[in-house]
Amino acid sequence: MQKITTISRIGRSLILKSWKIKLTLVFAAGCLGGLLNSLTVWLFGLTGITALFGVAIAPTLTPSWLYPRIVWGGIWGFLFFWNSWHKNSLSRSLLYGLFPTFVQLFIIFPFSTNKGLMGVELGRLTPLFVFFFNYIWAVSTALWLKSISNFQTSDRSSIISTNPINIPFYDSK
Repeated sequence: MQKITTISRIGRSLILKSWKIKLTLVFAAGCLGGLLNSLTVWLFGLTGITALFGVAIAPTLTPSWLYPRIVWGGIWGFLFFWNSWHKNSLSRSLLYGLFPTFVQLFIIFPFSTNKGLMGVELGRLTPLFVFFFNYIWAVSTALWLKSISNFQTSDRSSIISTNPINIPFYDSK
């Protein structure tokens, strides 16, 4: 009986550890996606691409603008924690990118920044740019998680692994 209890305790410990690792990795991947999203928004504003299409999105690259976007990217990254219900990473990214897009268009723009529903006061094509920028977040997050998954499932015979738990994030298919 003692042996079964010990095995059960070890099993629970490994499961808890794998969840902690996965939560940490999806948050970090979301932060990376938030950084790439932010740099894209900034570059589009800096080069005048958004202005060319009549959209007034041209932020300055400051820590006070960048840091919250990176943290929110990490928080949105938790969407990638549950991923077993869909096989295709890019179409999943398309779906996951819709969540922050809808929040930006239907909550942040109208209520927080007073830019109107869907940010139309910034320009008629604002919703398309918001969708595009959030899709960059989602794809970069998914690709980073996929690269981690590929590393974990690849041949590691020459690498000494300190993580005995193989946590598949994405199917390599």
